[in-house]
Amino acid sequence: MLSFLPGWLLLPVSFSLFALNLAFWGILVTPLGIIKLLLPFKAVHRITALAGKGCYRGWTAVNTALINLFNKVDWQISGAQTLDKTSWYLLISNHKSWLDIPVVSTVAHSRIPEPKFFLKDELKWLPFLGTGCWALDMPFMKRYSTAQLAKRPELKGKDIATTRASCQKFKTVPTTIINFVEGTRFTERKKAAKRSPFQYLLPPKAGGIAFTLASMGEQFNAILDFTLLYPDNPQHVAMDMLMGKLKRVIVQVEVLPVDQQVIGDYFNDEQFRERFQLWLNQRWQHKDQLIQQYNQAQVLTPAPGHLPC
Repeated sequence: MLSFLPGWLLLPVSFSLFALNLAFWGILVTPLGIIKLLLPFKAVHRITALAGKGCYRGWTAVNTALINLFNKVDWQISGAQTLDKTSWYLLISNHKSWLDIPVVSTVAHSRIPEPKFFLKDELKWLPFLGTGCWALDMPFMKRYSTAQLAKRPELKGKDIATTRASCQKFKTVPTTIINFVEGTRFTERKKAAKRSPFQYLLPPKAGGIAFTLASMGEQFNAILDFTLLYPDNPQHVAMDMLMGKLKRVIVQVEVLPVDQQVIGDYFNDEQFRERFQLWLNQRWQHKDQLIQQYNQAQVLTPAPGHLPC
């Protein structure tokens, strides 16, 4: 561990290594996406998917090693004992820092299938990013605006059908779909701008996960509600990590059922939409209270089921 070194010295070294790790695996993944586009055959897709999975796992493993190299981190993970890599999950989470993605990937690495992020359909045409995500089998989501639907009513419901078709490959391959429900990272400025009713969270956006559940809800074995906390680094988590000041990473996992309470026609059934929004807001209120309990505790005792990382 190098956390004993001064932060000003660690910062350029750690930043460079994280950037090089991203660039290295990105360079490896991009040709896979190009091959997949040029050779649209199932056998080729299976090979590129396997290679892409290996790249993602490599990126995650190196990230975790770098975090632990530059920081003396106490990883506290609870509630993940029953998870397995042979199931399908929808993972929702609060969003505090860009460090959240490496942290979620670290937790997922040996416990659940590699995470997939829903991306806008337009992104698939971006050089490098689009082909890389294509190679990693990230699902692309096509949405139609109210104005588009008014002009072309025949498009109604096609967005969900398109997304469901994009997810067909996941029917035979265990998958974790991630949605940071707040839509952006939490800051006090954003909290004020959005008039958030929560102390530590932004208001959750129900449409994204309702869309995901409508598209492939029958495939999910459970919903995983991740609560991410960095109690000793409340301000600039990522910068603190790069400077060797990250102390604790707390991940509380709650496993929720996929039932009629969360599956329905969110966009056309007003009663279901109200029930779903109430369910999600109650989850966020519970999460807000959980974060408050952690922050108020002077000394945190690991919860039962504490798992090292």
